[in-house]
Amino acid sequence: MWRLGPGWRVCGSAVLGGGIGPRDWILNAQVPGGYPRLDPDRHLAEIAAAEHLTGPGAGLMTAADVTAYTVAAEAGVTATATCGLGVRGWAAAPAEGTEEPPRPGTVNIVVTVPVPLSEAALVNAVATTTEAKVQALLDAGLDCSGTPTDAVCIAAPSPGQAPAEPFAGPRSLWGARLARAVHAAVLEGALRQS
Repeated sequence: MWRLGPGWRVCGSAVLGGGIGPRDWILNAQVPGGYPRLDPDRHLAEIAAAEHLTGPGAGLMTAADVTAYTVAAEAGVTATATCGLGVRGWAAAPAEGTEEPPRPGTVNIVVTVPVPLSEAALVNAVATTTEAKVQALLDAGLDCSGTPTDAVCIAAPSPGQAPAEPFAGPRSLWGARLARAVHAAVLEGALRQS
């Protein structure tokens, strides 16, 4: 759980509070394998209320052990990952012909960046995070790009008087730091799984 407080903006693919907007907290909840509920956003809101989290937030879920998270940091950027790699594959895999939602297995990544990012940079940071995740999985010797339910949240201070950083690609100052932190956190988590 990340209690960001006011003044933060999050961009991500969270089940609850996904998209781009102000967020006071981020929650990564553990659910059982074969998770049966079809209302994960409502379930996450219930968990957040039980934890006394108020205001807008983002909620992720995973069947991975959330206490076995890995963390890496570089120059103020912190990446935290939970790596559940039991249901892994390639993003562009052929259609399997199933209408059922994928089971949670999930590599969830939450990144905090200490500087404001423009909206475009926030989206770019999600792409950079995903690229670094895939690189880490390959470096761990895994033949996959992730799992069907992976999620990412990027948290950065809301822009104020100073202009927001315009870029977060892997060759930008903050994107490179983010990429290295994500790579290190996911690599450590993936190596624990293999």
